[in-house]
Amino acid sequence: MKTFISILISLSIAAASSVAQVSDWKPMQTPDGQPDLQGVWGNNTITPVERLDRFGERQYLTDEEQMLLERRVSEIADEDGDALFGDGVFEAALSGVVNSYDPSTGNYDQAWLVDREIHNRTSQIVDPLNGKYPPLAGEANGVTYNKPQQGNTNPESWLDLTVDDRCISYGAPYLNAGYNSYWQIVQSKTHVVIVQEMMHDARVIPLIERPHIDEKIRLWHGDSRGYFDGETLVIETTNFSDKSTFGHNRSRINIERFTRISEHQMLYSLTADQPDTYQAPYTREFILDLTPDPIFEYACHEGNYSMANILRGAREQERLSQN
Repeated sequence: MKTFISILISLSIAAASSVAQVSDWKPMQTPDGQPDLQGVWGNNTITPVERLDRFGERQYLTDEEQMLLERRVSEIADEDGDALFGDGVFEAALSGVVNSYDPSTGNYDQAWLVDREIHNRTSQIVDPLNGKYPPLAGEANGVTYNKPQQGNTNPESWLDLTVDDRCISYGAPYLNAGYNSYWQIVQSKTHVVIVQEMMHDARVIPLIERPHIDEKIRLWHGDSRGYFDGETLVIETTNFSDKSTFGHNRSRINIERFTRISEHQMLYSLTADQPDTYQAPYTREFILDLTPDPIFEYACHEGNYSMANILRGAREQERLSQN
């Protein structure tokens, strides 16, 4: 089941890990003899996806920088101001400037977000080595599907809105940190199930030899197959729908790797091949932290009443502009 990208990204997990691995620690096994990855895992790292220019080629934070981040993140949480999603908390902690996520309509506050984890990498992107996405492909014209997509602000119908606005999907894997960013992993001898808290998506992934579905069949979350490479669970996903607005869900192929590195931490990596956007594949890595807490239902907008209000607001804007 290994592909050319599997060979291309044969990175050393030990060298790439954001934390020092305990050399004598061995993961528990399931009754079927597989590495036991089960539990609820949180992606609450503050590590930004792309490396800030101020760090240059440096891959790791200094001890002093980590102490500064820990203090500033704690202060930001205590201030209970605007919520800092994703990379926003890292930038605010370093610069001291808190930028609102959505200043036009009012923002969530920090009470909506969980406590963030301080890991010592300067970026999640480990390939390219500069910690940034590869150069855009010629056809991309400056548009990257890894940035949040702006929905149509004057939609004629629900079809003009993004799939997340329509509560269809936030993509799988959902990689944004700090907000509904938990995964529950359940294993059997023949399958692994990954339940995402965001949009309550469940990925059911065969661990047995089985060919991918016909390439003409396209799915929101693609078609996944998994296998164990030593202590690492490898998941290869193809057949993504071209309608997706999410970067890693517009890939030709995604390769995910899950390696438990301690009792409470797991190293996660994603290599995405997106020829319609980037000139080369890229790889992200970050730490997932084990939690005893359950994941909760993410109801999005029940009954789809928000969709009706969005369209009603668009018609009202039209009426006002005509007066």
